[in-house]
Amino acid sequence: MRPHGKTKLGFYPLPVPEAERLKNRLVFPSEFSALDPCVGDGAAFTHLLNGTQAHRYGVEIDAYRTEQARTLGIETLQANTLDVRCPAEAFSLLYLNPPYDLEIGATNNQRLEVVFLEHTYRWLKPGGVLVFVIPQPQLRPCARTLSEHFTDLFVCKLTEPASVQYKQVAVLGVRRKRHQYLRDSALLESVRWLEMLATKSDLDVLGEASALRYEIPHSGPATLTHAGIPLDEVEDLLLDSGAYRQAARILLPRQRDVRGRPLTPLHGGHVGLLCTAGMLNGIFGEGEDRHIAHWRSVKFTDHWEEEEEDGTKILHDRERFSHELTLVFANGKTQILTHEKKEAV
Repeated sequence: MRPHGKTKLGFYPLPVPEAERLKNRLVFPSEFSALDPCVGDGAAFTHLLNGTQAHRYGVEIDAYRTEQARTLGIETLQANTLDVRCPAEAFSLLYLNPPYDLEIGATNNQRLEVVFLEHTYRWLKPGGVLVFVIPQPQLRPCARTLSEHFTDLFVCKLTEPASVQYKQVAVLGVRRKRHQYLRDSALLESVRWLEMLATKSDLDVLGEASALRYEIPHSGPATLTHAGIPLDEVEDLLLDSGAYRQAARILLPRQRDVRGRPLTPLHGGHVGLLCTAGMLNGIFGEGEDRHIAHWRSVKFTDHWEEEEEDGTKILHDRERFSHELTLVFANGKTQILTHEKKEAV
């Protein structure tokens, strides 16, 4: 996953206005189960189901966003969706907005849009409705799975600024019923149609209302099971592990305290080495003057111009290192001190 994607944990939420427009494409029964396998903070999923009598389920890998989704009434399992198991054909509505990135595997690297679709579509009952939000170019790798297992496919472009940024499209479809197979020619035609839409510039826009609506079938409550390693529990128990304590002595040595007075007065070079080595970092002062001090070494570049007798100008650059001290005070004020600047926030 790319660095920005790692920071977001693959979280690219659907804008709320788009969720409300998608809702206008759906017809809800009196009772049904709906799943968002990448629920995030739950905002889009909640707006999609607002006013319905849905059993709402979600899966989210991030602990903080899991709690956010739970506060919205979504029964959310903190886990990697690929480690979650569910009885086949348990849900009537599958809202899938997967991570937009690559799966890195030992033998086969695939787009995560394809991986998540293939892992979760089986949880949708025959006649159930899929709402699939992905970047438009990813229609191509998903075309085979969508054509083989779904009918009444409709693809539309999303127009909110965040959706345009990620080239998001929504794919709506109905899970094929058991033993409802396509002829090879029809399957190939559907795949080619979706692959063509992956590059089409004038896709239909998801509007506020439409005559084309998808009727969600009835279903009862469902059960999700995490079959992976509970990483949060492992992290909490790790510090009590004997093996961890032994390894920590080698891998995480404690920083030694510097105590006592030097035998002879220290000159500036000695103090500078102690500072940039982190030996003079710490908490100092009392009351409002109490602060955290952190030193580091910073490279500066000096520029100056020299003019020769014939008028030729020579530009000089010289790199040098100096010390920088960052102070964070108890009242929230911060300062950055160097030999040539003083910044306060």
